[in-house]
Amino acid sequence: MLKDKAAVITGSTSGIGLAIARAFAKEGAHLMINGLGDAAEIEKTRAGIEAEFGVKVLYSGANLMNGPEVTKLIADAAEAFGAVDVLVNNAGIQHVDPIDVFPDDKWEAIIRLNLVASFYAIKAALPGMKHKGWGRIINTASAHAFVASPFKSAYVSAKHGIAGLTKTVALEVAQQNITCNSICPGYVWTPLVEAQIPDTMKARNLTKEQVIHDVLLAAQPTKQFVTVDQVAALAVFLCSDAASQITGANLPMDGGWTAE
Repeated sequence: MLKDKAAVITGSTSGIGLAIARAFAKEGAHLMINGLGDAAEIEKTRAGIEAEFGVKVLYSGANLMNGPEVTKLIADAAEAFGAVDVLVNNAGIQHVDPIDVFPDDKWEAIIRLNLVASFYAIKAALPGMKHKGWGRIINTASAHAFVASPFKSAYVSAKHGIAGLTKTVALEVAQQNITCNSICPGYVWTPLVEAQIPDTMKARNLTKEQVIHDVLLAAQPTKQFVTVDQVAALAVFLCSDAASQITGANLPMDGGWTAE
């Protein structure tokens, strides 16, 4: 499906982004991955995907907080592969605090990484997609693109912004065989989420099972985590011909959270 196409995936050295990268590579896509982490581990990941799936995998350490670096990330991928066919804006961070004490720098960082970086990446990728007459843009949003939670003002604002950006871009390129959609997961089981459990157990005097069921999955009616592979499978589908008429959609994958 994606054989010999090139994809840029931000925030792809772990978690959801890495799962999407692996799923795309399995379909034959060449990759530019990007994200934070230990340099040796990132190189091991990069080389491992390349060897396992027989595709070209490059890594960029571009700082997505910086607009020109985002633009250069796309340019570097286009130069290496000849084009950027698929763009996945996945990188994100979170901070939780009441708005009246929410640190200014955290607000700025969350908006810049979770929303502004996506604008720069899309802006840079679209000319090449228009030239080829084909493209797929996938934004990782959240259930918080639809609903709010207390103490997450920056994150909720950014994800609502991603939902609006997704719709706007989709309308602008609707007749050019380019689609733009967002995937909106609820709680996804990732190493980051797993690492938060012991602190929550201690802070709330709860068992691990109570933290999972009564805290993390309180809003998800299925009481099950979304998996990174499920998100990746949806991303692959959105790149397919079968999904060519899905555009401007913010697609919940949240165990029923936003149905209530």
